[in-house]
Amino acid sequence: MASEDQKFCLLEVLDTFKLCLSENKEVYLEHYVAGWRGLVKFLNSLGAVFGFISKDAVSKIQILVNFLNGEHGSQYVTIQSMVKYELENKLVDQKKQGSHPESGCRTLLRLHRALRWLELFLERLRTSTEDSKTSFMCAEAYNESLAKYHTWMVRTAAGMAFHMLPGRPAFFEVMNVGPPEQVVAILGKALPLISEVYQITEDLYAQHNLLDLP
Repeated sequence: MASEDQKFCLLEVLDTFKLCLSENKEVYLEHYVAGWRGLVKFLNSLGAVFGFISKDAVSKIQILVNFLNGEHGSQYVTIQSMVKYELENKLVDQKKQGSHPESGCRTLLRLHRALRWLELFLERLRTSTEDSKTSFMCAEAYNESLAKYHTWMVRTAAGMAFHMLPGRPAFFEVMNVGPPEQVVAILGKALPLISEVYQITEDLYAQHNLLDLP
């Protein structure tokens, strides 16, 4: 059994993503990272199936936390300030893997892509019926988002992993917020927030040609 600290709770993720946006719609990196910590708990609570994504997310979260706590931490308060600082100081490898393979911009891009997959999957869960196949929903969401960035081997492993997913009731139980209708209601509040954070990041990265960082 997961300890209380490790237990996923959908309400926590909702609260964290609420804090993500400043008044002028900048994304606070600290809250973005905290939101991802919650999503990692969600992935881990479903067993080893999502290990290949959650392990990667954990290492990316740590890199961003190091930037936040580092000597230039004040430049990493928002995703917008991070992009500006790293581009102005040529800290991003834009053409090929160079001397900054762990730049904040590249690291966040990997989480950003995975966030889209989770958003699509959770939206399908929210609108599904009790007997909907979670493996099918998850694979669809994956193929629409992360799959294009993964090698054939990773895609094959992911496809096999999705077949082992529990049914919809197990997912709803993991959310830790009560009966199914309550889960659906809270997902209905959380997903627009996640979607907005995703879209603001997507637009920012598109504006600076950062969506295909090596």
